[in-house]
Amino acid sequence: MDIDGYRRLGESAWSWVLAQVAEDDGPWLPAAVGPGPHAPADDRDSLYAGIGGLAPVLAEIARYRELTDGERDLAARVVDRLSRTAGTRTEPSLYDGLAGDATALRLLAPGSEEVALRRLVELATPAGWRTTLKITPGSDAPVTDLVCGTAGVVLAAIWAGGEHAGAVATTGCDALLSVAEPTAAGLDWGMLPGAPSKMPNFSHGTAGVAAALAVAGAALGRADYVRAATLGARHLLTVASLDDGGFVAPHTIPPSTRDVEPVTYTWCHGPTGTSYVFAALAHAGVTEVGGHDVAELRQRCLTSVLTSGVPHRLRPGFWDNDGRCCGTAGAGDALLDAAQDSPDPARVETLLLGARAMGDALVERAVREGSGAYWRFLEHRQDPPLLPPGTSWMQGAAGIAGFLLRLTRVLRDGADASVVDRPDQWWAVPGRLRTAGRPVG
Repeated sequence: MDIDGYRRLGESAWSWVLAQVAEDDGPWLPAAVGPGPHAPADDRDSLYAGIGGLAPVLAEIARYRELTDGERDLAARVVDRLSRTAGTRTEPSLYDGLAGDATALRLLAPGSEEVALRRLVELATPAGWRTTLKITPGSDAPVTDLVCGTAGVVLAAIWAGGEHAGAVATTGCDALLSVAEPTAAGLDWGMLPGAPSKMPNFSHGTAGVAAALAVAGAALGRADYVRAATLGARHLLTVASLDDGGFVAPHTIPPSTRDVEPVTYTWCHGPTGTSYVFAALAHAGVTEVGGHDVAELRQRCLTSVLTSGVPHRLRPGFWDNDGRCCGTAGAGDALLDAAQDSPDPARVETLLLGARAMGDALVERAVREGSGAYWRFLEHRQDPPLLPPGTSWMQGAAGIAGFLLRLTRVLRDGADASVVDRPDQWWAVPGRLRTAGRPVG
């Protein structure tokens, strides 16, 4: 696909998303589009599936063209909605709560995120933040992970900065240290303390927690946090395969009884996301873990992605998703981060070719409808497997649009193209390229 083709498809996907935005006490977005009436869901404001997830796309668009009047109005309405609700919100998390509100607000209107960070200070307990998510029936106990729990709150606070950032991050890191589980090699974290099974990768396990501790330790001058992060990485080395120059940790330990691939290559449960913990350790000044250079370990993760067969759908369940959380757009974005951070021209070229392969798969699988475009993912465990089109940042066309538009800019402007950085990846790109904190519109 030519470079402009990625841009056109990204704009078409964004146009389709905008057509789904509705109004009910502020803008809202159905997570998926299908027959029947729709109403705002409980997570209507979230970064994962709601209106907060439009902020990084608007910020990306603003890097290469002027926003339209309609887009500026949407940005203002998102800011108004999130600013009004943050003061009474009780869910803390990055992808479904206040830390996500802070992310969206800072991307759209820097300074407005303070209301969400102040609320996190109010809700903090020594154990972290109680969740409203139905992770364990009948329990609101704090969880540890990046998507739903303390690690994500820590990352959002450090990224956003400001007067409340230190208090939020310190509370969170201390809570994470208090529930760390010693292993023969280092430290381990489950999504819930004491959980009998672990998801060791970035979104729900040790990789994400260790990344948060490393980033916070660097920002706060806390060597104990960085040391704990290093011990987490040492544990990961004992559960991962380093065969064939790669790095792959299992999806679940012990293996899940559900019908899922034992090894996946995604942002959430595979080496795409886990590559970020090694970038975080490098950011914190750690040079090696278990006898391996941390830059080499990051490279190994992405080598595993590039040689896995992704984005081809080799068998049912292997690569059924094209979104950010679990599929093609997320892999492509991580490859762009690594390409823009690499000092090796040959490696940059390899990573950009991989990112283009992700873009080409998205072009091939797009469903075009008038001036819009969307994607339908697969769920191989249901019949029929085709899912309704998703709209959101993590599981739909908004996130895919953001990746395609960034891919366009990087291919057009080179590896020094500006980066719309976010709480869960900013340390993985050169600081001089970061743009978060600049007003949108």
